[in-house]
Amino acid sequence: MFSLKQNCWFIKKVVIWRAVASIAWSVLLLPVTTALFVLLSRFSLFHPIQWISECTSLLTASSTIFSLVVLCGVIVMTGFFNLEFYTLVPSIPCSRVALLGTVLHPRQCVHSLVYCTMGMLVMWCASVTISGRYSTLGTPCRQTESDELVTCLNEYHLFLLLAGAFMGYSHSFLGVVQNMYYVSFQPIQQYKYPRFKGSLPAVVKCSVIQSLYSARNFAALYFFFGYVPKTWISSTLNLQIDSSVQPLDSLTGLLDFSLLYHLAISGTFLYLTWYLTVLLFRIYVTEAYSFPVQSTFTEDAEQCLPKVLVEKDTSVMKFLALQDLALLSQHSLSRRLEVFSLSQPGGHPHNWNAISKECLSLLSELTHRLVAHQDAVASNGRVKSQSASSDTRSASSSSSMMSGTEDIPETPRLSVPLRTPGSVFKSSVGGVHSALTAPFTPDVDSPFSSPAIRRLVGQQEPHSPWGGTVQSPHVMRRGPKLWSASTESQTNGSPLASPANVCSPPAANQKPSFLAQWLQNRREQLPEASSQALFADSQAHIWALQGLSHLVAASFSEDQFGVVQTTLPSILSCLVVLLEAVDRHFKLPHASSKPARSICSMGDSTYKTLRFALRAALKTAIYKITTTFGEHLNAVNISSEHRKRLQQFLEFKE
Repeated sequence: MFSLKQNCWFIKKVVIWRAVASIAWSVLLLPVTTALFVLLSRFSLFHPIQWISECTSLLTASSTIFSLVVLCGVIVMTGFFNLEFYTLVPSIPCSRVALLGTVLHPRQCVHSLVYCTMGMLVMWCASVTISGRYSTLGTPCRQTESDELVTCLNEYHLFLLLAGAFMGYSHSFLGVVQNMYYVSFQPIQQYKYPRFKGSLPAVVKCSVIQSLYSARNFAALYFFFGYVPKTWISSTLNLQIDSSVQPLDSLTGLLDFSLLYHLAISGTFLYLTWYLTVLLFRIYVTEAYSFPVQSTFTEDAEQCLPKVLVEKDTSVMKFLALQDLALLSQHSLSRRLEVFSLSQPGGHPHNWNAISKECLSLLSELTHRLVAHQDAVASNGRVKSQSASSDTRSASSSSSMMSGTEDIPETPRLSVPLRTPGSVFKSSVGGVHSALTAPFTPDVDSPFSSPAIRRLVGQQEPHSPWGGTVQSPHVMRRGPKLWSASTESQTNGSPLASPANVCSPPAANQKPSFLAQWLQNRREQLPEASSQALFADSQAHIWALQGLSHLVAASFSEDQFGVVQTTLPSILSCLVVLLEAVDRHFKLPHASSKPARSICSMGDSTYKTLRFALRAALKTAIYKITTTFGEHLNAVNISSEHRKRLQQFLEFKE
C-alpha cells in the first residue's frame, strides 16, 4: 500500500504538474493573442491613429476583461481534455466502420458537445470584443406596419455563435480523425522554448487554414439550413425577424466581405488558443525526465529506472523511462556504470537483469505480434487447416531450438494473442482503456453497435459460411488481398481463432443479404492501416533497441563484472528474430509504401512512419553491436542461421 501511494504521488508529480504548467503558460499567452485579435478586428488602413486609439481603449474596457476571464475558463477546460484524452499510442481504425464507431462513441459525443459549447463561448467573447453589429443577440428595430419599436433577432451575432459551435465540433471531429491527442516524443531532444518557437509558425498557419476551411463549410451549411436555427431561436426567445435587413441565409447576405473577414479572424483566434494549449501540453509532457538507476533509500525504490520500466499501468512513465534509458546509454558514463554494477550484499546484477529483461520482453512481444499478423495475412484472414497449423508449430519449435534462445519464452503460434499496441500500455490518467486510446476501435462489442449489426456482422455461428472474417464472394473473385486480413476478432488481446472454426465454402443456396454484404465490404481494412497499427507503439521498441545496443556496446570496455556477456546470446537472437519478422512484414503489400503527406493540421502523423524508423533502428542496433565486438561474436553461443545473418552485418552487406 505504501509503494502504491508513493507511485501515485510520483505520477502526479511528473504528469499532472506538467499539464498544469502547460495550462498556466496558455493562460499567460492569452492576453497576447487577444491583443492581436483586437488589432486585426479593428484594422483600418486609412485611419491608423484612430485604429490604435480604438484598440487601446477596447483592450482596457470591462467587457474585454470579462471576456478574458471567460476565455481563461475555456483554456482550463481545454487543458483538462488534453490531460484526459491524450494517448501515446494513436488510434488507428482499420476499417470505415471502425472509424465511424469511434466518432459515434458516447465518450466522443460528450467531447463534441463540450467543444461545441466552448466554441460558442469563444465566439461570444469575439463578438463582444468586435462589438458594433455583432455585440448582442437582440437589437431594437421598428415594425413596418405599426412603426412600433420592438426587439429583433440580431442574425450577425447568431451567425458567429453558430459558427463557433460548428468550429468546436470540427475541432473535436478532427481530434479523432487526425489523432490530435496523440503525443509523440521527438527523436532529437530540445529545450522547451526553442521547440515552442520553432513550432509556433506552423501552429499559426494551421489555425488560419483550418479557420478558412471551417468558415467556407459553415457558410455553405448556413446557406441551406440557416433558417431552421434562426426561426427556432426567434420563436423561443420571442424575438422578431427584421424584414428590412438582408437575411444571411441568402447568397447576397453571405457575400458580405466584412462578415466573412470577421468570421475568418474569429475562427483563427479560436483555433489558435486551442492549438497553443495542445502544443504546450505536448512539449511539457514529452520533456525528458532523469530517473535514478538505483537508490540507497527503500522508500525511493519505486522511482528508480528498473522499477519504472516494468510499470504496466502508467504508459507515460514507461515511455519516459525508456527515453531516459536510451539517453543514459549514449551520454552518461556514470549512470551506465550503475547499470553494470552488482548489488551489495549478494553481488547480483539486479539493475541490468531488470532492464534487459524488460527490453527483451518488449521486442519479443513485437516479434510475436508480427508473426501472428503474417499468419493471418498468409491465410487471407482465415485460419489455416489443422495440418498446416501443426506444420507451422513444428517449424517454429524447431527454429527456436536451433536459435538457442531458450531464455525468451515461446508460445504456440496459434495461441499467441494478437495484442494491439493499446493492450501493452494503458492510459495514465483515466486508467480505463477507452476507444480513443486504443489503436483498434472496438466493433460489434462497443456500446454503439445495435443487436441487428451484431447479428449481421459479428455474431455469426462458428460454422456459418459467412462467419468470422471470410470476405464476400465478390471480394474473393478479385483475388487475394493481403492487406484485408481482419484483426477485429482479435481486438483487445483476444486469442486467434482455433482450427475448429475453419469456415467451409459457401453453399450455392446460401447467400448473404445485401445489408450484410455491404457491411462486410465496409469492414475491409484500409490500405496501410493494419501495418501502421502494428507499429503504433514502436517508439517504445526503438528506445529499447537503442538502450540495449548502446549498453551492450559500452559493456565491451566498461562492464568490469561481465554481467552483459551472460545475456548476450539472448539479445543477439532476439534482435535477429525480430529483424527476420520485420523483413517479412515489409514484403507485404502497402507495408513498404510511404504514406502521403497530409494537409496542414495539428494532428501528429509521425506514427505513419514508425515502421520505417523501427527497421532503421533495428539495423543500427545490430551494426552497433557487431562493429564493437567484431570477430569476438564467433565465441557467442548462437545458432548457425543467426551467426550467418550476423556475419552479413560484420561484412557490411545489410
